[in-house]
Amino acid sequence: MSDAPIKVLLVEDDIDECNKYKTISDKRSDINLVAITNSSTKAIEYLKYYKPDAVILDLELNKGEGSGFEFIENIVKQSVTKTPNIVVTTNVCSDSVYDFCHKNKIDFIFYKKQVNYSQEKILNTLLLLNGYENEKNVKYEVDEEIEEDKIRNKINKELELIGISSHLQGKKYLCDAIYFVIKNDKEDSKVSIIQYLVGKYKKSNSTISRAMQNAILHAWRISSLEDLTTYYTARINYETGVPTPTELIYYYADKIKKEV
Repeated sequence: MSDAPIKVLLVEDDIDECNKYKTISDKRSDINLVAITNSSTKAIEYLKYYKPDAVILDLELNKGEGSGFEFIENIVKQSVTKTPNIVVTTNVCSDSVYDFCHKNKIDFIFYKKQVNYSQEKILNTLLLLNGYENEKNVKYEVDEEIEEDKIRNKINKELELIGISSHLQGKKYLCDAIYFVIKNDKEDSKVSIIQYLVGKYKKSNSTISRAMQNAILHAWRISSLEDLTTYYTARINYETGVPTPTELIYYYADKIKKEV
């Protein structure tokens, strides 16, 4: 990896954001901010002219021209001697955005509304990525906070489909339990689901267990049989007619792991 500063192209329509990047890069010897634009068309021109090592790309460009999506789609069509690392910044955290970036092998995604978002962090990430552009066909990373939002949104949607809505106290316990199982799937965790929930919410084992079971009972009482059999396909004990919290938690953990 060279000691020369990495050349960075900034595609951003927020003036304050641009100024922050410029202030930081002016003080650093390892970053050379070669150009700033709020136009996806101009960004392609700059890409050919400056041959940057990296691009910081705002997806929306609401106050500019075009969009980051257009830039990503057009970069594939261009004859460039060097493909830069691309870091996306966005205010939108959704499955469609995640899937688009994943499909196009974007190196990293930063969600602008996350707590620890900063321009310094993005520039430091570019430095870490520099020198690995030849591995683009196998390298893909996504910010952990965006990944968590994606999984939690999926869990919420799945539970809503069977009638476990947000007004039920047990829903938040079920959501956290499912997420816990997904994230600890490959680890030999010494903490059980209920121990995790008790530690997080400072409630008793019985209070949490009862709330989860009541949420499930409520769903099986008010939801149509068609919805339940469509969206919850696991076998249910015929004597009780409803799944236990543990059965429901592991069913959705397994289902969502296959989809995200």
